Formats: sequence, structure tokens, C-alpha cells
Amino acid sequence: MTQALAIYAGKKAKAHIAKNGLQAKDIRVVAGAAGGPKGLLLLGLDKFIFGEWLKTSGQPVDLLGASIGAWRMATACMDNCEAGFDRLTKDYIAQDYEPVYNQRGKRVMPSAEFVSTEFSKALVSFFENHLQEVLNHPRYNLHIITSRGRGFLRQTDTGQRLQARTVLGFAGAYFANLANRRAMGALMERVAFSNRGELPFASNDYATRQLKLVEANFYEALQASCSIPFVLNAVNDVAGAPRGSYWDGGLTDYHCHMNYAGKLRDDEIVLVPHFQQHLIAGWLDKSLKWRHKSTAFLDNVVVLAPTAEWARTLPNGKIPDRQDFHTYADNFAGREKVWSGAVSQSEQLVREFKGFLSQQDHQRIQAL
Repeated sequence: MTQALAIYAGKKAKAHIAKNGLQAKDIRVVAGAAGGPKGLLLLGLDKFIFGEWLKTSGQPVDLLGASIGAWRMATACMDNCEAGFDRLTKDYIAQDYEPVYNQRGKRVMPSAEFVSTEFSKALVSFFENHLQEVLNHPRYNLHIITSRGRGFLRQTDTGQRLQARTVLGFAGAYFANLANRRAMGALMERVAFSNRGELPFASNDYATRQLKLVEANFYEALQASCSIPFVLNAVNDVAGAPRGSYWDGGLTDYHCHMNYAGKLRDDEIVLVPHFQQHLIAGWLDKSLKWRHKSTAFLDNVVVLAPTAEWARTLPNGKIPDRQDFHTYADNFAGREKVWSGAVSQSEQLVREFKGFLSQQDHQRIQAL
């Protein structure tokens, strides 16, 4: 049988595990990356990590996430997180929208306004009976990452002017980021909404502010963290936050490649269940291969990811992704079958992680 799970670790985490093993009590942070449907493969691991493994320890843990990663981390804060992850799996796969056609009869994607409205309803339905559990979890400090627009990305216009302004803003962000990641801070800042506690990473790498996550802004913050430009609208003027437009947290922090080593002790571990080895800093860095390498920021990090060989055994030979919405635009049953099949196969990741924890075979750990 093809090995499903690869385990990667930064140098401090690798040394600590070689001496002490990977113990639940050493997990100080769990991070959830953006990535849309790719996150479906990780929900089984989430269910085990939060529903069983971390319950064997008692230390406070910071949970941070962007986009689907933020939804996953918020789900982890539910009293019955196992049922929450089951529902998240079911609801995400069940996403479907009535076809929209243009004047030529060609199918087009639904408007950002329509998707934003439907997504807002989905979040309320999911969390409405669990909001206090999430905000007041006795152990978990939740940090929802969003990206606040500046300059051309501060949405003050409407209609076609807004569309043009947004296109110009993201074009400017792309070229600023190409020159230097810090330069993108002129058009976009990282904003973390936290229910309590300090950020578990040093924030001197990028323009950052931390704001209070409360009942009045929970849905707005979480929707903003998931608001992919041109697919959903930005969330404007979040309650308790500076005026402006708040976008997908993956824009600034695609895979949560933060400076954890600048804040944590050597024996504190950041666990990242992920769909690949590399933690890419920002969404606009996807095509910039030279920025995909590990850095000293990640010395405390352990990444759990599917192997490339195993991923090729999944339906269609790949991990589910957003392109599937287009591929199966007129075939919901086909997409449902493919995604459900991938989720079913992902249970092998859980079995192998349990096996690693039982055997503590440190030779399996590769350099991040």
C-alpha cells in the first residue's frame, strides 16, 4: 500500500521530537492554511487531533487560520468538534449554486454578491448554536486572519468603478509583492481577530494589527477571512475594527508561514496539518517558486501532509481543488462523488498519524 502521510519538521522541532517524541503536551499552536477544497483532506486529521489527541493534554493552544483554515480552527473550538468536522465535510461538499447563463447562453460563475450572501447564510447556520463555545473555549485561543485593503484596495466606490479599482489594486499588490513582500503592506495589511491572548508569532515581518474577536464581529471576520477576491465581495467596515475592506486571509498569509520561532520556546511546537510540504507565505507568492522554501521562521513547525505518490491515487489523480467547481459545473453528482471519495481515502492519513504517535519512528520525519 502506498504510504499516505509525510511528516516534515523544522530543525528545532525535529531535534525536540528526536529526544522527547511528538507529544500532545508540546503542541503550542495549530495553524490552518487557506486552500479551499484542498482542506477537505485534512478534516479527518483535524477530527482526531482535536477530538482525541489534544484532549490528553491540558496546556493552552493558539489556533490560527486563514480562509478555510480559519473555518477549520473555529470548528475545533466547538464543544463537540467531532460532529462539527463531520458537518463541515458534508456542508462543504454539498455546496452547489443554480446555473447562471449570459445573454449568449454560456454558463458563467454566479456573481460575487450572490456567493457572498449565500456564504453568509451558511456561516450563520453552521455556528449559530455554538458561538459562545467557540469564543469562550477554556483552552483554545482563536486567531482569524484577514487582509485589510489599503489604497486602491480600500473599497469606497461602487459598481464598475469598484471593479476597476479592485483590479488596479490587485495589480499593484502583485507587482509590489514581486519586488518585496513587505512592500505589499502599502496596499494590504494582516489583521488578526483574536478572542484572547497575544499572537503566537512575531509580527515584525509584515504590516500587522490585532483586534478583538467578539460576538458582534465573529461572522464578519470569518467571512472576510474566506472572501476570495472576485469570487466573494470584501467585507466592509467590520464591527470593532478600522473602517475599510477586509479580504481573504490567504492574501497575506496563504499557508500561515509566520515567524513562530521569534515568539516560541524551542520546546514549543507548531502543528500544521497541510496538503503539501511547503508553507507559501502569501497567495501572490504561489508562482514565485523561490519563495516556497522553508525559513528560520518555521524552526518550531511540524507539517503533516499527504505524499505526492498517495495523492495520485485519489480520484482524478489529485487533491480536490477549486477548479473542480468549473470542471463539474453541470455535474454536481460527479463532483460530490469525487470529493467524497477523496475524503474517504484520507482516513489513511489519520491511521498513519496514529501509528506514528504509537511507534514514534523518528526516522520518518523529514526536514521541512
